[in-house]
Amino acid sequence: MNRQDFKKTLIIFHDLVMTAVAVMATFFVRFEGSLLQERISHLPLFLPPFVAFAGVVYWFFQLYRSKWRFASLPDLFNIFRATSVLALTLLVIDYILVSTQLSSLFFGKITIALYWLIQMFLLGGPRLAFRYVKYARSRNTLERDANTPILLLGRGTDIEVMLRAIETGTVKKLQPKGVLSYRADDLGQSIRGVPVLGTFVDLDQVIQDFQERGTPIRRLVATPSALAPEAHPDMLIARARRLGLPLVRVTSLGEGMRDAELAPLEIEDLLLRPTVQIDRQRLEHFIRGKRVLVTGGGGSIGSEICNRVVAFGASDLLIVEFSEPSLHGILENPSILASDTKVDGVIADVRDRDRIFDVMNEFRPDVVFHAAALKHVPYLEKDWTEGIKTNVFGSVNVADAAVEAGAGAIVIISTDKAIDPVSMLGATKRLAEMYGQALDAEFMGRNGATRIIAVRFGNVLGSVGSVVPKFKAQIARGGPVTVTHPDMVRYFMTMREAADLVLTSASHADDEGRLQTDGANNDERASVYVLKMGQPVRIYELAERMIRLAGFEPGEDIEISVTGTRPGERLHEILFAREEPRAEIGIDGVMAAKPVFADRAKVDRWLETLVETLAAGDRKAAERVFEDAIPEFKRREQAPEPAAPARLASR
Repeated sequence: MNRQDFKKTLIIFHDLVMTAVAVMATFFVRFEGSLLQERISHLPLFLPPFVAFAGVVYWFFQLYRSKWRFASLPDLFNIFRATSVLALTLLVIDYILVSTQLSSLFFGKITIALYWLIQMFLLGGPRLAFRYVKYARSRNTLERDANTPILLLGRGTDIEVMLRAIETGTVKKLQPKGVLSYRADDLGQSIRGVPVLGTFVDLDQVIQDFQERGTPIRRLVATPSALAPEAHPDMLIARARRLGLPLVRVTSLGEGMRDAELAPLEIEDLLLRPTVQIDRQRLEHFIRGKRVLVTGGGGSIGSEICNRVVAFGASDLLIVEFSEPSLHGILENPSILASDTKVDGVIADVRDRDRIFDVMNEFRPDVVFHAAALKHVPYLEKDWTEGIKTNVFGSVNVADAAVEAGAGAIVIISTDKAIDPVSMLGATKRLAEMYGQALDAEFMGRNGATRIIAVRFGNVLGSVGSVVPKFKAQIARGGPVTVTHPDMVRYFMTMREAADLVLTSASHADDEGRLQTDGANNDERASVYVLKMGQPVRIYELAERMIRLAGFEPGEDIEISVTGTRPGERLHEILFAREEPRAEIGIDGVMAAKPVFADRAKVDRWLETLVETLAAGDRKAAERVFEDAIPEFKRREQAPEPAAPARLASR
């Protein structure tokens, strides 16, 4: 018996003994003399089956699943429900069975109410006492080991959860000295013994007060509520920079902050709307125990998908990557190394069809995420053949290999640039989508057929080539910050949110595939999923805000330079084609489009022609293929050059 099973056995033994003790204690408190002796004499007949029944009730209400160290109100409520069921059972036995047989009551209403109180105390009391002992010991340990005085920033609910994480040792070496809230109605309160000292406006004064007492604050810790728009986090960052204090934010990978982490607060954390709340249970149900393969797993999106697949309990993960340094980087990621998932990596190029087939057939994945791609617009405009080889034929190879290997689903990571494309990137990605749609339609209605879907989204903060890291580097050098056009607009989301919503889309497609019946109408199921990106962001305004968040003034301290649009670039991105019928799928953060595609034979003809154009190096012929396949493709429709001078001051 392992340690965990031994602990659970002790808990079961405790609860059953306490049940017997509660019944006997009730009799000794309620009765005396002959009435007591009469009931004691019947206990050997009554008590064993009642205790066994109680064990079943406790199991039903999950009293054995929660750890005593984390006993909380939900646990007490489960005890309340279990004890109430036992009391009602006694009431039924007493008034329906016993009274009809003996013409008297064995318990009586008052005795049963007394039993309920004693049973609640004997089940709940030891749990709360155990938690308090653990809390006191951990608090003493924390006070001894904590060496970093901090201020916590945010609303009471977030602060309370963060303090629990500190008390349980999830977050170490921090010594909370006070709380600052952006709401004045939180003033004068105390949260788990830590006082609310003021609002964010009082930060300077609170820091000075601690300095005068000889306990200087060494770090500010911002909970999620401190970064909400109504909290004015821009002002908070500016004050922290002026005071020279490190400002970190709280992240959490699990329920109850038990996997809480602290991360440096980056400027991009303030640039977006609040992220979509992910249905973790849905994703765990979809991923847990499955064999997952990720192509391009060392890239920005691919690596985050790998992290999330591991977090949601995949049994096996195979990372396919052409870049040896990128593969090494993801395989050495601490979250990958610490997981229970069996993780392996292979060096392979998606353009090598035989190699990809060998990898797929050997691994036999349940789900494939195809993130390998060439994605930078200017490079693909110049090296157009490489974009076709990777984005089109690489996707064809991965899709065909996944189907042959019997994968349940393959997700092609696409882009918003695939709609009404004006660049080689957009055209190659759109043709890859169309091949996937044609393949998905071909297998429609077959039992166990592979589902092939595409997921589109816009720019991802922090990814390689993203504008935000570029702006940060330019600001750090003192400028200028370069913007290609003053009216350029883009969608943005975080890597974590993008990866979670990609998995969410795959789970929905998997559900559709399993529910599909023979002869069903293919028009009724989605083949392209689009992540809701919120409101688009004007890049010029993004540059201005980032400059201000860094403590400078646009146009005075750091200039913004407008350089002109690059080949293949347009001012606005689109998420749906005009002819694509959109559909809400009942999942927050994701929309779907029903398929609009050519049949497999026509797609194969386009691919054959593209092979010939590659061999001949004929760009114009390749463009004619894309124009035939994608009537909206207008590669030469570039964004107009700005009329403004090359260097603009802040407007």
